[in-house]
Amino acid sequence: MFPDVASILPTLFGGLQVSLTLTFLSLLFGLPLGLLFSFGVIAQNRAFRYVSVFFVEVGRGAPALVLLQLMYYGLPNVEITLSSLASACLALVWTTAAYTAELIRGGIQAVPAAEIEGSDALGMSMRDRLRFIEIPQGLRIALPSLMGFAVLLFQATSLAYTVAVPELMSQAYSTGSSTFKYLPAFVAAGLLYLAISVPATWLSVLAEKRLSRHL
Repeated sequence: MFPDVASILPTLFGGLQVSLTLTFLSLLFGLPLGLLFSFGVIAQNRAFRYVSVFFVEVGRGAPALVLLQLMYYGLPNVEITLSSLASACLALVWTTAAYTAELIRGGIQAVPAAEIEGSDALGMSMRDRLRFIEIPQGLRIALPSLMGFAVLLFQATSLAYTVAVPELMSQAYSTGSSTFKYLPAFVAAGLLYLAISVPATWLSVLAEKRLSRHL
């Protein structure tokens, strides 16, 4: 089997690139939305809070596969057709925003109260307090968890196979179908997932230790 795995690996690099692109785009657009929703769920403005809570709870409560199918096949009575790549990206952005909103909110709320009181004593405006104290420190606290989520998100891109996105899992299945060597194809795909996920996991652990040195 190992010669077959070695011969199949190069054919899967294109799918790996698509998976990494999906992960990058989901984080690029999902993290800012997650930061916005993290403030929205605790906002005083009811409209902003309700909208934020809706997107966060649906994004966390509904499986990513359900959101992906919803984006691809469209909402009822809505004449909108998205490409498979666009629908997968939107679904994963929603999932990313929902989960990272809670991670970021937890990080921001973990900022020591003494520092918030100190900023008030110095007469800092709420905007400056968020900009210079709460957001930087909250993101630093949440960074290890965010990095761990990024690894899970990369693995979740395999769900895009269900809507014909040519990502890693789809390429493995296509190769297996054409060569009738499913086991080597899936082993090769698993090795590529491991090649990205394991180092990224180690990096998140190192980042957590480094950021916690002062504790």
